[in-house]
Amino acid sequence: MHNVHLSKATAADIGRQVDKVLKGLGNPEPPLQLDDVRELLRLDRGYYSTQDDSFLRETVSRMRVASKQILERPTLLLDVVRKFDLRALYIPDRKRILLDEAQPTAKQRWNEAHEIGHSIVPWHADLMLGDNEQSLTPGCHAQIEAEANFAAGQLLFLQDRFVTAANDSGPTLDAVRALKGDFGNTYTTTFWRFIEEAHAGTPMLGMIGKHPRRERGPDAFRYIVESPAFRAMFQVPSVDDLRVMVSGYCGMQRGGPLGDADVPLIDRNGSKHIFRFESFFNRYDCLTLGVYQRPHALAVGF
Repeated sequence: MHNVHLSKATAADIGRQVDKVLKGLGNPEPPLQLDDVRELLRLDRGYYSTQDDSFLRETVSRMRVASKQILERPTLLLDVVRKFDLRALYIPDRKRILLDEAQPTAKQRWNEAHEIGHSIVPWHADLMLGDNEQSLTPGCHAQIEAEANFAAGQLLFLQDRFVTAANDSGPTLDAVRALKGDFGNTYTTTFWRFIEEAHAGTPMLGMIGKHPRRERGPDAFRYIVESPAFRAMFQVPSVDDLRVMVSGYCGMQRGGPLGDADVPLIDRNGSKHIFRFESFFNRYDCLTLGVYQRPHALAVGF
């Protein structure tokens, strides 16, 4: 799945909502405390388990999912959670965030921020409660999820604070690891944010997926993340081509750095350029960062 780039107008609208929250908190230092955010926004948080549905067996006053209204039918909510393998959800009329308690703590932080994102984007409440044709289309769903992700990233990474810190270091996985600790977020979310926001003008390509040498299959990469500069200048190679490129330089290590290499990519005009690829395996995902270096030098014969 590729990252969705929002329009400038939409990103600006969401950015203003996030700015209100951060100003309401007194422009806090990193890492952001989500307890403070919930208190400011008067949001409630609860947990659920797909194994024990006792928490979900409460009356949900009004919620529509796939054209079915949940009224006095809390078991329908559990059915939806299981069917779509949800990790978190937001119930707008109750101002309640529900988190899957089985998820690791670090992932719960992102999931909670994502649902807070839904709560602060003004037009999401109607879309989430509605059952009209537009709100149920895959395109609309992808758009509102991308908007909630953007809001979560703006919150957790304190808007320009992250960009400033990221630009103070080079575009490398070492920089991503350092920023991960500073802002208290996962390696994967820091990696994603770094590619989308840092070093504007530098084409960068990120891949999140399986260990390239230990796990094979058609779904080698769960996510492919393009920086705005990369998207403007390049097309993403096929998954098969990317898998060959990455596995060609990676080792068999079970964790940590897997290797690096210069990799040629073709731009939209058919010209070849060199990217520096490096990969790191955090024992869950392999993160690969490709950063633009230079045009490919043509050999000239005499």
